[in-house]
Amino acid sequence: MLGSIANSAVKFAKTDNLVRPPRGLPASPNAVAAATVSCDLVEDLLRSLRSLCSDQALDRCLQQAGIVKAFISHPGSRLTHDQLVGLYRRSAAATGDEMMGLWSRPIRTGALKYIVRAVMDAPSIEVALYRFTQVWNLLLDDYRLSLTKADASLRLELVPRSSKAGGNRFGHALMLKLTHGIVSWLAGREVPVRSVAFAFPRPSFAADYSILFPAPIDFCGPLSQITFHAELAKVRPKRSASDAGSFLERAPRDWIFTSYHQHALRLKVRELLHVDLGRTLDDVSSRLHMSSRTLMRKLQQEGLSFQGIKDELRRDLAILHLVRNDSSLEEISDALGFSAPAVFHRAFRHWTGMTPGRYRAAQQGISHGVTL
Repeated sequence: MLGSIANSAVKFAKTDNLVRPPRGLPASPNAVAAATVSCDLVEDLLRSLRSLCSDQALDRCLQQAGIVKAFISHPGSRLTHDQLVGLYRRSAAATGDEMMGLWSRPIRTGALKYIVRAVMDAPSIEVALYRFTQVWNLLLDDYRLSLTKADASLRLELVPRSSKAGGNRFGHALMLKLTHGIVSWLAGREVPVRSVAFAFPRPSFAADYSILFPAPIDFCGPLSQITFHAELAKVRPKRSASDAGSFLERAPRDWIFTSYHQHALRLKVRELLHVDLGRTLDDVSSRLHMSSRTLMRKLQQEGLSFQGIKDELRRDLAILHLVRNDSSLEEISDALGFSAPAVFHRAFRHWTGMTPGRYRAAQQGISHGVTL
């Protein structure tokens, strides 16, 4: 869905030889924080929250996270990195459940702190992951975590305890993402992942998972699982109590989005464009050490286009600056390379279903308690 929306927006954008590098805007976040995800990604989380919270409490969580409630069900709506992090934090605090109703038993506030304490002094990542699974297996009723090691892989699986175990897509993704986040924290760097698989069908927002996980994603598998390279098992964690406090205080900001882009050509192209939006197809293909024709063919095989990826980045940067309210619409339009504000308005409406002016007004409204 993400690729098709971006590809169809080509008609609204300038041709590449007319695009200028962004200018006149405050500094953008890094390539990781500049990404957005579909509101559909959090559909299962919101369903869980509605079962735990009153409408008023959920409205407060959304408002405090900077999310316009009316946008949640609006086709094409996106969440920024800050909004997703804010939703996680506000929801966990409001419910007293660090997994926000995603599992059958609440995960009480403070559980993550003790999980981190259990793994931080482990003699190896393999032992740390074993401890991680054992603590979770004391907490979860509907699933258990299983760790297996083969010649070339170290794999953590979510195994249902019964045929009645529900399958919350956001819950599965968050558990695998937490696993990757803790392993990366213990290793002192974001570690590569061999593969990620989910036990549910491919959703319409499947493209968002490449922003969360540094690996190819499969669906309709027998179990949801994350697989690391076997050599990671012997790595010795080097973390202190003060490190743990910082990790917990910032969670999930440092680990919810991946900064590793080698697994997805779309993200590699996007990262190069984020540095300089004025780069052409020839510029980017040269930096990827391939011909323009080869890059176009590889993107076409994934149902993508160079211009579509550029428009996707434009959309995300536009959303970020509209949420920040740090630049005029004319400045955003010009910096993102549109020939005129009217062209930017049409493109933004196509991407999100609303004009940039309405989007900004709604974002400003929630900061003042006004519903638009």
